[in-house]
Amino acid sequence: MRTDPRSTQRSGDESGRGDAGIGPVVINGPARPAGRASIRRANLGLVLRLLRDSGPRSRARIADDAGLPRPTVTGLVTELIELGLLREGDAERDGSVGRPGQSVRIDGRALCGIGLEINVDYLAAVALTLGGDTVFERRVAMDVRGAGPEAVLDCAAGLVREALATLDAAGIATAGVTVAAPGVVDITAGTVVYAANIGWHGIEAVSGIRARLGRGAPPLRLENDAKLGAVAEYVEASAAGIHDLIYVTGETGVGGGIISGGRLHRGAAGFAGEIGHMPLDPGGALCACGRRGCWETMVGLTALLRHAAAPEDPVHDPSLDLEARLTDLQGRAAAGDARTLEALDRIADGLGLGLALLADVLNPRAVVLGGYFTYFGDRLAPRVERLMAERVMAPDTGGCRLLLSTLGFTAPARGGALLALDPVYEDPARTVAAATGA
Repeated sequence: MRTDPRSTQRSGDESGRGDAGIGPVVINGPARPAGRASIRRANLGLVLRLLRDSGPRSRARIADDAGLPRPTVTGLVTELIELGLLREGDAERDGSVGRPGQSVRIDGRALCGIGLEINVDYLAAVALTLGGDTVFERRVAMDVRGAGPEAVLDCAAGLVREALATLDAAGIATAGVTVAAPGVVDITAGTVVYAANIGWHGIEAVSGIRARLGRGAPPLRLENDAKLGAVAEYVEASAAGIHDLIYVTGETGVGGGIISGGRLHRGAAGFAGEIGHMPLDPGGALCACGRRGCWETMVGLTALLRHAAAPEDPVHDPSLDLEARLTDLQGRAAAGDARTLEALDRIADGLGLGLALLADVLNPRAVVLGGYFTYFGDRLAPRVERLMAERVMAPDTGGCRLLLSTLGFTAPARGGALLALDPVYEDPARTVAAATGA
């Protein structure tokens, strides 16, 4: 069950994506042409998405795959090259006879998206180019609940300014910034409606950061952190043909992002994925949401620390870097510390219970464990897999595989950067013009 199908990813064109750049982002829908100019914008996006999803190819192959006339494709490719989004590649023969054509591929080295994550214990920012390269990454330890919203938004704006300065110095334009926040968020208003673990209620995150950045700030938007983590994980998993997955992030709270048929599942009102508050132990520990026995009280980071260490132990100190604290616990587990090992077994038991329920209801192709779970994967995974196999009704766990994230704590911020780049694939010319001030 632990075989990771992502390890079968091939290189080059055979992989389906190869070096095409960032893979499919699953939030925005297709463009809807409604006139000549709109049709051209839609076709520019169509060509760019085709190269993103299917890898480098000649103009002739693009025309065949997109169902567009070859002269039209030639003009579209020329415009995309002038925009800095494509570049010429290697020669490619389209058949057994005739001269080989010149392939084109995603470039986008001069355009970035920025993802900014607000977490319980830290803030993090990541900038990705259209080609998928990381050009800025920083995490700042912070007691977000204790600091209060104003101080957190000050720090968040400072991280964005630092990222923008780095990109500007490198001659890289910014398509936008996506803020990843925990809890229930209103993506239209840019407001964190309710995030129990950081004590936020009705905080206008987007307008607050925009006001601090001042005139000339790039487009900003807000999204739930776990949903963005799922987007980032899907970009990795889709290369191996996985299009149905559940991303489960282990932080102070536990969140989930659901990808179904290659699309992010939001639910009727956009709240799908609040899996941390499944009431799996009604008589259990008090949750930050005010109820008892939520799943995150059993498997969240707070539960691990509570079981693994005394209250005065430094691993509880939110002012210390989270990864350093987790590395400390890793060392204790490796040394055979009984309390740490017992705590990890309790977390695994809770994970097995909750994941089996999710697998029964949603039947995903994979469950991806992220956040702190990745630090203890070798210890957690065998026990979780055994429990899931015992509890899931369908044979062979319904075909579900348990995977450990390769992105760790960076997944939400990376997903935010991906979402910030998504408009490029819908309206390339307009997005580049806005980013460069052209």
